[in-house]
Amino acid sequence: MKTMLEHLSQYAFYHQDKRNVATHFIGIPMIVVGITTLLSRPHFSLFDLMLTPAILIAIASGLFYIKLDFIIGAIMSLLLALSLWIANTLAAQSVQIWLMSGIALFVIGWVFQFIGHFFEGKKPAFIDDITGIIIGPLFVFVEFLFVLGLKREWEEKINVFCSKKNRETALLTTVN
Repeated sequence: MKTMLEHLSQYAFYHQDKRNVATHFIGIPMIVVGITTLLSRPHFSLFDLMLTPAILIAIASGLFYIKLDFIIGAIMSLLLALSLWIANTLAAQSVQIWLMSGIALFVIGWVFQFIGHFFEGKKPAFIDDITGIIIGPLFVFVEFLFVLGLKREWEEKINVFCSKKNRETALLTTVN
């Protein structure tokens, strides 16, 4: 399994333009809440527990994040719980409000993503590595930590990785 820094570095390579990162601060939370909303309405019972697909995905995602880094994973789990709370509030509304809000959040979130990648001039990370879908929310949170001046050693290592990968990409482009 890749480490936290390996995942973040790979993802960051596709997100070096500050405008792209800024659009992700808006788009990714919208997509997460949109998906969570759409998956919060179908319910099923397991051992007398009422569950939804959204709850199962949030638990799996939280465990994945915790395995990468306990503290950041715990905070990400709290953010996922907040997303579940918002989603459950929307899912408790009429079918029309539930569907419209879930779809609107999802679609508008992706519009922000694609605008960002237009600025970047690179495709989204998940095109090359499907784990980019679960790393996206983590990336946004860690980028927020960088804005706060936290985890500077991670930021430096990620920047070194991206610089090296940019040089390799430029070399390959020149050779071809």
